Formats: sequence, structure tokens, C-alpha cells
Amino acid sequence: MAKRTTNNQSIRDVIEELINTYRISDKLNQARVIGLWDSVVGKMIARDTTHLYIKHRTLYVKLNSPALREELGFARTKLIKSLNKAAGAEVIEDIAFV
Repeated sequence: MAKRTTNNQSIRDVIEELINTYRISDKLNQARVIGLWDSVVGKMIARDTTHLYIKHRTLYVKLNSPALREELGFARTKLIKSLNKAAGAEVIEDIAFV
């Protein structure tokens, strides 16, 4: 009978090792930023947001309201900082409101 070996790695360490092995940390951080959008901007703005995606470190946000698009354009820098801080990593460099 083969001798059983033990490996006392925590689940967290195993998951981090898998993330690094498969190089998916960027995609996970991007998903985290998109998931945090509603909590960072609030319900009023989130309900006028129809589509979010990230491409080349730019968050693209589709909005229903031209007035809201204009207002958020003025708050772009603050939103970038808030989203990156909430995600715990520098995920986005810019936001484009479409």
C-alpha cells in the first residue's frame, strides 16, 4: 500500500497559486471593478447604467442619460480612484462614458 503524503496548504494559498498559474488575476480584478460599480456610484446612477466592460485598462460605461454622462465626465478622476481603491488594485486608468 502506498504511503499517503500530507500537504498542509491553506485553501487561500492553493487558490492564489491557481490564479497565478493560469494568469487570470487581471480578469478577476476587472470583474471585481465591474461588480463594485453599483456600490461606488450608488443606486441612482447604477439604474441608468446599461452596460460595463473593460478593455485596455479603460472602463467603458454605457449610460441612458446624456446629462448623467456629462456629470460623470467631471467626476472621472474621482471615480477611477474610488473604483481602484475598492478593488484593492490599480485595475483601470480611464473611464469612457458612451
